[in-house]
Amino acid sequence: MHSAYAHNAAAITRGAAANRRRKRWKQNIPLLILFAPIVAFFIIFKYAPMAGLIIAFKNYTFYEGIWGSDWVGLRNFKQLFSNPQTISIIRNTVFLSCLNIVVGFPFPIILAIMLNEARRQWFKRVVQTLVYLPHFLSWVIVGGMVVTMFAQETGVVNHLVKMWTGEPYPFLYKEGSWIVIFVGSGIWKGAGWGAIIYLAALTAINPHLYEAASMDGASKWRQIWHVTLPGISSTIVVMFILTLGHVMEVGFDHVFMLQNSVVSNVSEVISIYIYRVGLQGAQFSLTTAMGLFESIIGLVLVLTANRVARRFGQSLW
Repeated sequence: MHSAYAHNAAAITRGAAANRRRKRWKQNIPLLILFAPIVAFFIIFKYAPMAGLIIAFKNYTFYEGIWGSDWVGLRNFKQLFSNPQTISIIRNTVFLSCLNIVVGFPFPIILAIMLNEARRQWFKRVVQTLVYLPHFLSWVIVGGMVVTMFAQETGVVNHLVKMWTGEPYPFLYKEGSWIVIFVGSGIWKGAGWGAIIYLAALTAINPHLYEAASMDGASKWRQIWHVTLPGISSTIVVMFILTLGHVMEVGFDHVFMLQNSVVSNVSEVISIYIYRVGLQGAQFSLTTAMGLFESIIGLVLVLTANRVARRFGQSLW
């Protein structure tokens, strides 16, 4: 008797749970319909193209197609990493990416804090507009501006250098100065746009914390150090993890617009290699293997960074 009662109670509980799920499903149908185009976009344009990675393990030809081409196993990877030029290209990519992260990552944070501390609203709006503007310019325009500014004979910068020293300096033809210009132009283009996220995070900080810190005699620097930075620390960690995912991606347009044959020792990166060998040289399998290697390294770095961040309670997921 008791067993039958318990069985009926369990059945009633399961039925009530099923009714709640059906009700929740019906309530969420409009949201699911809105979300469907996003899912379709990612499936069609992000996940479906991943099937093309299979040619990294094949001797791909246009005539035989992806499925008809012969399997070659890891031959493309062996060929890739037995080439000394590949090691140099990976080294350049990692070096420029790490330099972009180490030097460039703090700039949006600093810019956001400076804008947040500005008290004149008109000044804040003008500066915000000016620092956002470079983001909307393509690398073709930005690269043209940089080359024009630093041109050896006709550049504005070299005009001033010639006035001071009597001789122009080949900024774009020296490896050291090319790297500085490369990193600097990237910061100029992206810092303003990157600051938007930190500005949004700064609005979530309770103003009473600043008032309390001020009453305790904390200077502006102390307030930034003890209130502002801890308030946006979780955003900084998330953005840093996302940035690490692109550590093997220097970007094609940026390098392609600024590089020249004189500085090829430092400007040859994976994206340029894929363009020249894959598209111009029609070695699709080889460059797909390089792209797959690049993606795996990025994935490993993101997972590692997230695991480390999780120990401090700041993980992305």
